Amino acid sequence: MIDQRLLPRELVMVRFQDYRDVAVAIRDMCVRGAPAIGASAAFGMALAARQAVRAGEPLLPALEEAGRILGATRPTAVNLFWAIERMLAAARRLATLAPEAIAAALLAEAEAIADADVEANRRMGRFGAELLPDPATVITHCNAGALATVAYGTALGLIRAAAEMGKRLHVLVDETRPRLQGAHLTAWELMQEGIGCTLIADNAAGHFLLRGQVDAVVFGADRIAANGDVANKIGTYKLAVVAHENGVPVYCAAPLSTVDLKLPRGLDIPIEERSPEEVLYVGKERIAPEGMRAANPAFDVTPAKYITAIVTEVGVLRPPFEDSLSRAFREAE
Repeated sequence: MIDQRLLPRELVMVRFQDYRDVAVAIRDMCVRGAPAIGASAAFGMALAARQAVRAGEPLLPALEEAGRILGATRPTAVNLFWAIERMLAAARRLATLAPEAIAAALLAEAEAIADADVEANRRMGRFGAELLPDPATVITHCNAGALATVAYGTALGLIRAAAEMGKRLHVLVDETRPRLQGAHLTAWELMQEGIGCTLIADNAAGHFLLRGQVDAVVFGADRIAANGDVANKIGTYKLAVVAHENGVPVYCAAPLSTVDLKLPRGLDIPIEERSPEEVLYVGKERIAPEGMRAANPAFDVTPAKYITAIVTEVGVLRPPFEDSLSRAFREAE
């Protein structure tokens, strides 16, 4: 995988041969973005199966332990738990086969998860591109591009697909404090694609929205509750509220694997609290007085009433989301 912590200064690929190292990569944000985390966990489970076979260990207990370790890394992104459970379910179905055959089947399952993510991204990109006018200025928050997925992207996938259709787009990129995923990752991706973009401070978004200089707000999701509430990178809620207040449509782009129908509302979504050091420092430079405390929730929840539509691989879903999300799952099945 790409070590995203080094972008945009360096483009470095890293390789893992132990599922525990994959868990560390997820926890430490070498890889991030809900779909990318899910695919990484799937390949981590495939590695765990291979490791157990080589060590002559009982396969199912080893996989269950790997699932616990991988699942303890990031609590908010539901794709992580979805992928782990899918891999465990596959192993249980195949429990009568030889361990080597199960390990090979689990690698094929992980590859299928990765391939399906790419196809889902491209499908939602085609659906979502139709929502963007031509020309258009779009604000996006955090990074929901190819780096956050297996390839192509969710929110940036909409923008990329619209650009491929020939639409004239310009993207205002929220820097996304405190880890600066917008400045480091989204800006880099858009420049690689040749899509016009301007970096803005997170708290400048309202300035452009109030002046009628924005046509749409587009972001991804780490978990979507059954009622359409969306957990995404911290700062998304504030952006959606201000966009709604100014009559600007707000679009969330995410695959169905990000939807958690077991949770009735967004306030039930567990929110990861990361190290205060990320707030107290920018890079290696401390920006707050010694002894100062900091809170660092990694995500917030945007209530469904502020979201115009949710774009998925089965189409554009509109309120009431309780109905449209349930219907989308039935259609997908």
